[in-house]
Amino acid sequence: MPHRLAIVTTHPIQYQAPWFRAMAAHPELDLEVFFCHQATPSQQAAAGFGVEFDWDVPLLEGYRYRFLKNVAADPSVGHFGGLDTPEIRDIIAEQRFHAVINCGWHRKSYWQSIRACWKTRTPVMVRSDSHLHTERTALKEALKLPAYRLFIPRMDACLAVGRWARDYFLHYGARPDRIFLVPHAVDERWFSGHAARLAPCRPQLRAGWKLPADAAIFLWAAKFIPKKRPLDFVRALDIAARGGARVHGLMVGDGPLRAASEAFARQHSVPVTFAGFLNQSEIVKSYVACDMLVLCSDGGETWGLVANEAMVCGRPCMVSDKVGCGPDLVTSETGAVFPLGDVDRLAALMSKFAAERDCLRTMGEAAAHKIKQYSTDAAVRGVLEAVHAVTR
Repeated sequence: MPHRLAIVTTHPIQYQAPWFRAMAAHPELDLEVFFCHQATPSQQAAAGFGVEFDWDVPLLEGYRYRFLKNVAADPSVGHFGGLDTPEIRDIIAEQRFHAVINCGWHRKSYWQSIRACWKTRTPVMVRSDSHLHTERTALKEALKLPAYRLFIPRMDACLAVGRWARDYFLHYGARPDRIFLVPHAVDERWFSGHAARLAPCRPQLRAGWKLPADAAIFLWAAKFIPKKRPLDFVRALDIAARGGARVHGLMVGDGPLRAASEAFARQHSVPVTFAGFLNQSEIVKSYVACDMLVLCSDGGETWGLVANEAMVCGRPCMVSDKVGCGPDLVTSETGAVFPLGDVDRLAALMSKFAAERDCLRTMGEAAAHKIKQYSTDAAVRGVLEAVHAVTR
């Protein structure tokens, strides 16, 4: 008989849907997903995307789900009290799931679920990509340490997305044998399939964005918000170009810092193209057009799933040393790591790779191979290992 598994999460997210579908298709799992909120296009814009939109890929197909009634006074995924779904307590009590996964603990709904699991003795698991490299004040860490060491060891299993997340759980007292790798993953078949179909159109895609055919194209794809540090990317391009490197940037996304980034680029004649927001079905074009992805983010970037997308499409990545996916995905074979905020070092790496275009292609092939370890199938295997452990 399959294990009856519930997942409690904030709202439909494009990166979670492939994972949910893969679990729902597995014969050992009987999955139901509970969403605490349904974000509107205006709320997507307020979350940092900068434009109102709905995702143009299916987020609710291929698995069983339910939207919980959010009774919060200010419904939002952005703060603790914005998700308040008391009915989850009765659902867990009545349905008697074999296990429940909470995709975090930073919202009231998660604690309603966790407490219901404890009360009914339902095995409860948490999945997290938090890590210890996010900047925190000494006071905040001092307050967190005793509190987190009270509840994290009480979880029946901790699902870590990568190496730093595992270190985080260990730091707060989780048992090593109850930490399971459930990596962040994207729909690798969808992305690789689209990339393969678009590959013959690469010259036309580059021409459509007026990207020079003889330049190394560095892609930055993110919300234009402070933690993503878009100006680091523009400044590094400026330094590399003034040093004689044949480089060009492609910036995909929108948000509050876009105007400042464009202003700097105009004032300094930086070789960069601003493509604006691209939905899921369009962003593959930017991966095919570019030669390398760059993530300049600070420690608030707990993973960086655009790196997964780029690597599935056969592109290497450069990330700052505070980006969560770095220790798992980025090696000297698949890209490079640079110190956070060091635009001179980033510019030097851009110049180096622009002069070694064959090296970029080789790293792209290695990246496509490496990312196979971080697939939806691997994420399902991790969940199954955890479920078997907590229900044994």
